[in-house]
Amino acid sequence: MIVFDRVSKVYPGGNTALKNVSLEIKKGEFVFVLGHSGAGKSTFLKLILREEKATSGRVIVNGKDLSRMKERQVPYLRRNMGVVFQDFRLIPTMTAYENVAFAMRVTNIPEKKIASRVPYVFNLVGLSEKMNKYPDELSGGEQQRVALARALVHSPQLIIADEPTGNIDPELSLEMMELLSAINDVGVTVVVVTHEHELARHFNKRVITIDHGTVVDDTAAEGDFIENAFDDDDDALSDPDALEEDAEEVEV
Repeated sequence: MIVFDRVSKVYPGGNTALKNVSLEIKKGEFVFVLGHSGAGKSTFLKLILREEKATSGRVIVNGKDLSRMKERQVPYLRRNMGVVFQDFRLIPTMTAYENVAFAMRVTNIPEKKIASRVPYVFNLVGLSEKMNKYPDELSGGEQQRVALARALVHSPQLIIADEPTGNIDPELSLEMMELLSAINDVGVTVVVVTHEHELARHFNKRVITIDHGTVVDDTAAEGDFIENAFDDDDDALSDPDALEEDAEEVEV
């Protein structure tokens, strides 16, 4: 699902965010990525989302080498991802329903499908009765679940949660992690980026620790992870239509 093969990232000005990082996150895994502020977690995410390119090495997501990917192909890559941000990023003038539906409309999904899919994901996150509320009418935990519903609405193969518990209390943090764990139980890969060591220790999941741009600990067993990093349809890199076909939904 995700492979970093000797990846380094150096920003203009010489700031080295990641140094020779090699790791693999397999399809269906639940992984915590731990690190303090400035450790390199944000760069790690940006490389997966193709918001940044590696200075050296390869980043491979779902069998695609992102260094070879054309800009027009990036939206198709991201259709197979759902991202939950710490600050929720909900549109305040839209209801919870409209926030989630908007994520489908921008990719030209038919309204009939939106009308069936959106209530379904609200039911998954336990907010069926709050769909018509505006963000400022919802608690922090409820806003976070709307953000999760938005991430799930395209039936992604991969969920990335960036400090998902940073703006909610500890009890709600556990509820959010349990929701993500339930999503993982049906085969969706989940990557949670956080600085909260206690939260990661509470769950019996793999933990990757980054410090000063280097992976200093990984609870997964080491192995030859690069050999099978590419899937059988890597030719899609040169064919945006083929990559678009890869964005087929996986029901969650």
